[in-house]
Amino acid sequence: MDDAAKKTALRMIPYGIYVLTAKGADGTLYAATVNWVTQTAFAPPLVVVGVKAESGAYHGLKESGAFTLNMLGKGQQGAAFAFFKPADVTDGKISGEPYHDGANGAPILQSAVAAVECKVVEIVAQGDHHVVVGQVTEAHVHKQPEGRPDMAILEMKDLGDNVFYGG
Repeated sequence: MDDAAKKTALRMIPYGIYVLTAKGADGTLYAATVNWVTQTAFAPPLVVVGVKAESGAYHGLKESGAFTLNMLGKGQQGAAFAFFKPADVTDGKISGEPYHDGANGAPILQSAVAAVECKVVEIVAQGDHHVVVGQVTEAHVHKQPEGRPDMAILEMKDLGDNVFYGG
């Protein structure tokens, strides 16, 4: 396979930017910027997320069986970059972002434009990122979008010309 062609072709897939949060059994909070996300079913409402298998966020969701997918909106590049590294919990904030616990225990970022709380229904353990299937159990819209909801989401291309994932 031509590695350069593979990388270019796979980078043509558009990605939204989200922050996945989870709470471990011992109460440790985990958060990570994720972008391999899609809805896969209406009934029940299911989403899938690709999560790095060696990350704290993966450990937290696997241990608790729950996570929250926080949708970042246009202009929230700072939040996206903040969660590229392990979460820092200080003064009621995760990596500088205020939060509150969701019904499933996973943190909901107050600045996120929307969030869905999920229970883990299956994990497909293949490759360096595992596919987590989550059933949406609660949904929150913090800022009603103007126009199409999918136009309100922060996208990978909004993070700058040198930020890529995939390939």
